[in-house]
Amino acid sequence: MPHPARPARVVMLLQDLAFGGTQRQALELAKRLDRARFAPEFWMLANGCDFAREAEAAGIPLTWLAPSPTVGARSLAALWRRLRENRPDLLVPLTAVPNIWGRVFARAQGLPAVIATCRGGGAIRRQHERLLMGLAAHHVVNAGPLREILVRMGRSEARVTCIANGVDTDYFRPPPAELRPVREVVLCPARLCEDKDHETLLRAFETTVARRPRAELWLVGDGPLRTRVRTLAARSPVRGCIRTYPAAADPRPFYQQASVVTLASVREGLPNVILEAMAMGLPVAATAVGGIPDVVEPGRTGLLCPPRNPEALGENLATLLADARMRLEFGENARKRVVDRFSMETMVRCHETVFEKVLSDTGRQR
Repeated sequence: MPHPARPARVVMLLQDLAFGGTQRQALELAKRLDRARFAPEFWMLANGCDFAREAEAAGIPLTWLAPSPTVGARSLAALWRRLRENRPDLLVPLTAVPNIWGRVFARAQGLPAVIATCRGGGAIRRQHERLLMGLAAHHVVNAGPLREILVRMGRSEARVTCIANGVDTDYFRPPPAELRPVREVVLCPARLCEDKDHETLLRAFETTVARRPRAELWLVGDGPLRTRVRTLAARSPVRGCIRTYPAAADPRPFYQQASVVTLASVREGLPNVILEAMAMGLPVAATAVGGIPDVVEPGRTGLLCPPRNPEALGENLATLLADARMRLEFGENARKRVVDRFSMETMVRCHETVFEKVLSDTGRQR
């Protein structure tokens, strides 16, 4: 397909640029898009700015629509005005609130080139897809089960594309042998929210400590349940073995100290942290929800269990901690799987193909 006279303006509408998996994927995608064809911008509805410096260094224009920490009337009014006055060629909203209002406002202003995104286990419900899915020209999801749900709800298969998250396997790579951990650290790098079910993880860790008294649990992340999760950790019978840390721009030092990475999620898309951990050569103990079983091969790269089953998760963690040879083998397999199937380059090229299709289908002049 011939290139347009100018690159297409691709606006990624985000709630904020705070630390988070969706924000990280958006940033990595925008950094790598072919600038001869696409000119990415970020518009934010609220003022989180953890990734701002990295985005600016990559030459990505940033627009905060309101200075408040949450989305309100001022943010939405600014979005309405900006869509009218700075009409993008393509709008790509990410996370629930941007997907709701971005689609509604774009349709009201006659902007057809909108790609809705569903990236988490609860996204379809939170984004009211049953009501709003027809307002987007196309959907991009990051896990097969999300695609299946949308199709069952009536979305045409031709208008839903599954693109797995990508990971930078040069940035996330196993540490040198001399830096491999000597402690039994279970790492959970996850947003503190309902979907991640830290309560089950904390109960599971009691089972783990009963078998592995030297085990440690490191909780890394922030979110709306921060106070509750930290209170539960402080009240745990094994609280002396639990540490909590805020989210970090560079999570690699945490991965380097970990023996196992875990998620106790009840809903998921395709978690970035699992891809990062596997790229770092770490085995995974997680729940078999969303896109996790598409990445973690039980008995080869990690161990899976049903959600809300603390006994099973705790036993899986103890099993991995008890067997260094198993951890090494699983970690090596995990690294190879991510390199082969979940590269950042594959993720970006797939998005570019969808962008070109939507721009062509919705009649952008070329």
